[in-house]
Amino acid sequence: MVIQANMSTKAIVGIWENTIEIFKQYQIPLGNEPLESFMEQDALEELLAELNDAVGSSSDTCVNGG
Repeated sequence: MVIQANMSTKAIVGIWENTIEIFKQYQIPLGNEPLESFMEQDALEELLAELNDAVGSSSDTCVNGG
């Protein structure tokens, strides 16, 4: 599974606990709002790359259906 912009911070941390430190670094609160509601596209892409790197996930590791 790849962390995506439409996922909430709460859901992400629920699956990958180590991502909480990244959210703290970016000063993004835990909640039900999707990541895309917190920042502009360029910054969002950087955050997604960092999050997916931290959890060892990429489009190469993602398979259809999850």
